[in-house]
Amino acid sequence: MAEPVVSRVFSAEHRWRLALGVLGLAVAVFPWDGPPVGLFGAVPLLLWCGSWTGPRRVGVIVGLVLLGLPVWFVVVPGLGFSGRWVPSAAEVLWLHPLLAAAVCAVGAKVGRQRVRGWRLTGVAALGFLLLGFLWLARLESPPGDEGVLPALAVLRVEEGELLCGSGGCARQARATGDHAPEAVRDRLAARGFTHRDPLAADARLCRTTGLVVQHEVCAELRDVSADVVRVVWYLD
Repeated sequence: MAEPVVSRVFSAEHRWRLALGVLGLAVAVFPWDGPPVGLFGAVPLLLWCGSWTGPRRVGVIVGLVLLGLPVWFVVVPGLGFSGRWVPSAAEVLWLHPLLAAAVCAVGAKVGRQRVRGWRLTGVAALGFLLLGFLWLARLESPPGDEGVLPALAVLRVEEGELLCGSGGCARQARATGDHAPEAVRDRLAARGFTHRDPLAADARLCRTTGLVVQHEVCAELRDVSADVVRVVWYLD
């Protein structure tokens, strides 16, 4: 009698595939209170777990490396870190699959398997197409939340009209609450926003991410009073 499909899936030979796949999907939808922008980062891991036929040890090691990539590309920015070594959201679409393809190629060589790069090549090509589409769609569109709106979540927030000019569009919101200006500054700082020049007296804070292509968003605090602050943010 043939072994049931469920038993084969949960056998010791395949348990590592299921575990890594579930972890990869959990990581890819981080932060869990926002849109799952990192799901694209789970595709290389799922392809590897589903198609590897070589030694299990090699499969597990390469799978763990592939799991570490979305942790770097999705979780680290989602936690509010910024800087030269923090990937931008756009790099999840093109740089991540390129790195993943290199990792899979090395794993295939070590496991003495044929290098079948067409799947990940297709993922990378799809990423570039999505990136081009998003770039065209955002030419005249306002910025997204960019970590600013989540920073205002503890206050009463009313979004204002878009501010558009020749340089693009900016979003604005009016935040009200106890010590609102200080609360907004602290919350933005916790999400990686800092003054470009610590000695400057202006109220503009910026956050830069991107390993290869820099992505910078700036937030300005305007019309500050004791319990009210107007925040304007835009891509710089």
